[in-house]
Amino acid sequence: MLKIITFSLILLFSVNNSIFKNKKNIPRVPDWSKTAVWYQIFPERFTNGDTTNDPTPYDMQGAWPYIIPNGWKISPWTSDWFKLQPWEISTKQNFYWNSGVRRYGGDLQGVINKLSYLKKLGVTAIYFNPVFESPSLHKYDTKMYRHIDNNFGPNPNKDEIIWNLENPYDENTWKWSYADSLFLKLIKLSHQQGFKIIIDGVFNHVGINFWAFKDVIDHQQQSIYKDWFIINSWDNPKTEKNEFDYQGWYGIKELPEIKKDSIIGLAPGFANHIKKILKRWMDPNNDGVPNDGIDGWRLDVAERVDIKFWKIFRSWVKEINPDAYITGEIWWKDWNKNQMFNASPWLQGNSFDGIMNYKFARSVKKFIADQKEQISPRAFADSIEVLIRDYPKDNFYALQNLLDSHDVDRIASQIVNPDRWYDHYASAKDNNNYIVRKPNSIEISKQKLAVGIQMTMPGAPMIYYGDEAGMWGGDDPDCRRPMIWENLQYEPETSDPLERSHSVDSVNFNQDLFNWYHKLITIRKNNTELSLGDIFFFYTNSLNNVLGYKRTYNNKSIYILLNNSNNDVTLNLDLSKEGLFNKNLKNLLTKKDIRITGNFSPIFLAPYEIVILK
Repeated sequence: MLKIITFSLILLFSVNNSIFKNKKNIPRVPDWSKTAVWYQIFPERFTNGDTTNDPTPYDMQGAWPYIIPNGWKISPWTSDWFKLQPWEISTKQNFYWNSGVRRYGGDLQGVINKLSYLKKLGVTAIYFNPVFESPSLHKYDTKMYRHIDNNFGPNPNKDEIIWNLENPYDENTWKWSYADSLFLKLIKLSHQQGFKIIIDGVFNHVGINFWAFKDVIDHQQQSIYKDWFIINSWDNPKTEKNEFDYQGWYGIKELPEIKKDSIIGLAPGFANHIKKILKRWMDPNNDGVPNDGIDGWRLDVAERVDIKFWKIFRSWVKEINPDAYITGEIWWKDWNKNQMFNASPWLQGNSFDGIMNYKFARSVKKFIADQKEQISPRAFADSIEVLIRDYPKDNFYALQNLLDSHDVDRIASQIVNPDRWYDHYASAKDNNNYIVRKPNSIEISKQKLAVGIQMTMPGAPMIYYGDEAGMWGGDDPDCRRPMIWENLQYEPETSDPLERSHSVDSVNFNQDLFNWYHKLITIRKNNTELSLGDIFFFYTNSLNNVLGYKRTYNNKSIYILLNNSNNDVTLNLDLSKEGLFNKNLKNLLTKKDIRITGNFSPIFLAPYEIVILK
């Protein structure tokens, strides 16, 4: 115990010393993060750019459900999502069991091939779900942090040979695998094209294949890593029964939880390992210039790790790269009661720069998607003003304003399935009444309106891969379908996970929706008012369901009006107080002018239309 306390104090002293030395050079929040337009990529489902590295049953060993069915094959990228493949039918299991065994072969080469697509869309920053070595499709059960998953790279077999030459805890023995090198190439190419890159940091728990946990299993109390984990009981070698037991995250044994520490927040030995991992991926060539590394971290289940560690983590990150961005997954305080965290304790300049703004996503859903339980324009405005009051201004502009993610149903399906709590019973797996069909034209109009709000609000908008292409789907796993690409022919969807009747849904790239996202992103990037401007709600009318707000920066203003109803609306607004008498306002979406000639000027809004006036 004395050794652990001493190690903790040494780490804490080094951290405080680093903070003191670098305090003047560290920006409160990176400026680039306030003007970023994010794109989230779930690597296994984005693009299969190299079929030679596709996962095999060997690569999946140790992942749930620990069974590889006979005849297992990589799933066809363009197949009907809910249709069982021949090998899946033979399992006699339902769709949701089989979905956990599916692999589609997405990889880093696929991302490299599609950087031009992301450039065309207009996004500026990419968040990757876990890319570290893991046997699962989602990669949240980490096997090692020091290497990129070998099935994401060009030579899985040679990568495994490289791993086996290393001491996992001694960074002096670490080498660069083929997958690592391809990831570094991806970083370089992304930087050259103007993209920032952040990756998932899953430091609250690991997988059962994690090298240190396997050492604990093998050596029990004699393992030098025994204090990294929460061990409930050790195995008694004198009995036939295996008494070894440990704590998994939320009781999930596949995810052994890291032990907490009263001084630095996490087990000191594990924390020291993470410090080495940060250095490896943020400054790969170790020359003190971090432009060859990632630009920040997204931290998984961040509320489960003591904030003391995140303060230390921040100092380590900012010492390597003062302009790096740190964002946390801080959302459910009490899922059963539909209570989300006020994340301000993590946003006071000593932990995170931003968070995944699920409160924003919930508000948009309640305003746009819900029908019987729809909130009014005033209530929506109130929900945004609460965030403004709760969060420091610097952080508020750097929040990742998402509509959906890998952990919730897609925005399109939220609209098809209104009047539920956000992230509750959001798939056919958990809700027999959940509708899995493709959205219709009116529902797509609502999605466009939701994106219009997202792109004109303070906070950095984040797109979940494929939303711009017309993808839909319920909560995990349905939100993690293979990306829809315009050059591929997809099998129509006729199947249903619960074997209900299902109409035929064509699956194809929605060019009109892509153009809408692109147009809004372009407008946001060309008008700083929309990223850095103050916000003022000047019109909230429950009768016609119209909302109006103004974004002002450096004495320049943009006016946003939106009609959240299925009816035509003509507004007679008094804009004289804005000094707009005898002025022209240009609708940045249509390029058409509106002449303000009197105190009350008529503005027409079609159903679910948004106008952006400057």
